[in-house]
Amino acid sequence: MIKDLFKCCLYFTANSLARIMTSFAEDEFKKTGLSPNYAFIVMLVCENPKISQKEVGEYLQLTPSTITRFVDKIEQKGFVKRLIDGKSVLLIPTDDGKKLLKEIKAAWKRLHDRYSKILGDKKGEDLTRQVGEAALKLEGK
Repeated sequence: MIKDLFKCCLYFTANSLARIMTSFAEDEFKKTGLSPNYAFIVMLVCENPKISQKEVGEYLQLTPSTITRFVDKIEQKGFVKRLIDGKSVLLIPTDDGKKLLKEIKAAWKRLHDRYSKILGDKKGEDLTRQVGEAALKLEGK
């Protein structure tokens, strides 16, 4: 049966998991007023002042054009500022960004708690590790 074939396909199962996790994350991060990706950028910048825009893109595995678009938006919202340092663009948190950090971390914890409640702590940790390792292997790293 064709439905069984999809269950054996990494592409379809990974996309299904990604859709579910995206839905969970969007629900939990709603209180921050930011999507999860934007919130993670603010968190990275607050935790690493003067991090380069390029490094943020590498951490989040986003293309330079995507990270530029995301930083444009959170800069417009007043959560980060850009500093130009030669050819590098460095990011620093604003006071508003620093204030939002507590809620971002709370949202991240709620997300973790939500999927851990369903999967179990160990299963969630194991799955996270396995997916991360698979991603690295598939990238050739």
